Amino acid sequence: MTTKQKYTTLIKSEAKRLGFISCGISKSQFLEEEAPRLEKWLNKNMHGKMKYMENHFDKRLDTTKLVLDSKSVISLLYNYYPSKELNNENSPKISKYAYGKDYHFVVKDKVNELLYYIKENIGDVSGRAFVDSAPILEKAWAAKSGLGWVGKNSNLITKKVGSFYFITELIIDLDLVNDHLETDHCGSCTACIDACPTDAIVEPYVVDGSKCISYFTIELKDNIPNSMKGMFDNWMFGCDICQDVCPWNKFSKAHNEPLFSPSPDLLSMTKKDWDEITQETFSKVFSKSAVKRTKLKGLKRNINFLKH
Repeated sequence: MTTKQKYTTLIKSEAKRLGFISCGISKSQFLEEEAPRLEKWLNKNMHGKMKYMENHFDKRLDTTKLVLDSKSVISLLYNYYPSKELNNENSPKISKYAYGKDYHFVVKDKVNELLYYIKENIGDVSGRAFVDSAPILEKAWAAKSGLGWVGKNSNLITKKVGSFYFITELIIDLDLVNDHLETDHCGSCTACIDACPTDAIVEPYVVDGSKCISYFTIELKDNIPNSMKGMFDNWMFGCDICQDVCPWNKFSKAHNEPLFSPSPDLLSMTKKDWDEITQETFSKVFSKSAVKRTKLKGLKRNINFLKH
């Protein structure tokens, strides 16, 4: 076994011990195929009001510009599929990824632990962990690292696992053994395209972000356009429709991360509680949650929009 193989095996086994469901590796470089795709998507304004998507175009496509002298991109998947869904008597719905503690903290801690382990066991390795925290095309890198394929709903999909997981990267200046690409297994299936109530999947593999329920309920700070009335299928924060209908998600298994379990406060919320939510309740229920992103004002706007 070469030193490169030894280090690769060491890193992958530690990633598994830390609770990641998969770990894939690819060479840190410029994403040639993604460049025209991203440019076209931005030129068509499919990012809506998410102006930050226009920034750092070069860094988005080239990890060697993001982390100088980097040699490898380690992509990791962390499961968040819940054992049961929240659904109290037609209450407004929250995307599964936001049931528990904000994943930014949970997953970032794990990746930093992995980086610490690498430094302790391999030596003077420098790198950076990324959890939605920088201009990096996570799904493209995860696919390049052999962890799955980017499906027609633009999510990364993995055989036997589905797509309910967080993707995170560790970019380091250590040369490792690269993984092989996974082939596309969407076939002729159009379940996600057919199910999207706002027609956000404008063609296979292309999602118009500015039409997505997640965009309207999380990213958009203005009023939600009236043209969207009656199309949200009761989603008040995010949306899981295109993942829920994906046949590959029949293989999703419940996570075993206690920090992702919904709090008793969230579980006990009724439709009436949501309608009458106060700042005090919002702060209590979502003290460490990703839902804090919308602030109370945004969540109330979403809840009110569902009513009329």
